[in-house]
Amino acid sequence: MFNYDFMQNAFFVAVCISLLCPCIGIFMVLRRSSMIGDTMSHASLAGITLGLLTNTNPILGAFIFTAICGALIEFLRKYFSHHHDLILTIILSLSIGTAITLISSGQLKANANVFFFGSILTVNTTDMISIAVLTILSVLTLYFLYNSLLYIAYDEEAARVAGVKVDLINYVFAILMAAAVSISIKIVGVLVLSAMIALAKSFAFDFDIVVMIRLFFTIEMSVLLFSSIAAKSELCK
Repeated sequence: MFNYDFMQNAFFVAVCISLLCPCIGIFMVLRRSSMIGDTMSHASLAGITLGLLTNTNPILGAFIFTAICGALIEFLRKYFSHHHDLILTIILSLSIGTAITLISSGQLKANANVFFFGSILTVNTTDMISIAVLTILSVLTLYFLYNSLLYIAYDEEAARVAGVKVDLINYVFAILMAAAVSISIKIVGVLVLSAMIALAKSFAFDFDIVVMIRLFFTIEMSVLLFSSIAAKSELCK
């Protein structure tokens, strides 16, 4: 199966996404801002259309536009601190409006509709390079800022009093979210991207580790049983 280049590319980007998205998603859930993932995924669609319009890499266009939107969300938080949902609505409307306008213009160099659902088998070498660079930089940044991010996630005011550069780290985290969204958009698609980033992490808070281990072994044994039954049926033929 891995003799084909497209399968090798698919496996590579799947590993990159599985490394980065959980690291970003856990902090989004802890900060009680998981809906930002939905806003950023729609913002990435606008970035993709801008990239296709200018004939550049759509993943790079998604990253740049999504990073700008993430920084804008952090900037507006200072003025609408008690209306966080209003900020997300503003960015979401801006992004969708931009994407629809560019798609309807007929000036795009390619079809942007494929990014609604994504396809892991359509990843090319340029996409792999972009995804690899963004993943490495993002994971390294998370490693060095882990303690500060965790402090801010649990108590932002206490972190500020303790001398943590909260505003700067929030802007950096917005860029990291943009990286996670942009590398996943072509593989997962806009419609389910936010669920992939945040939903699994929310389940992890409610399941005991023992239950998860039991569930894993139950699924594994079921797969092995099904495989053995299928093998026996083939031999009987």
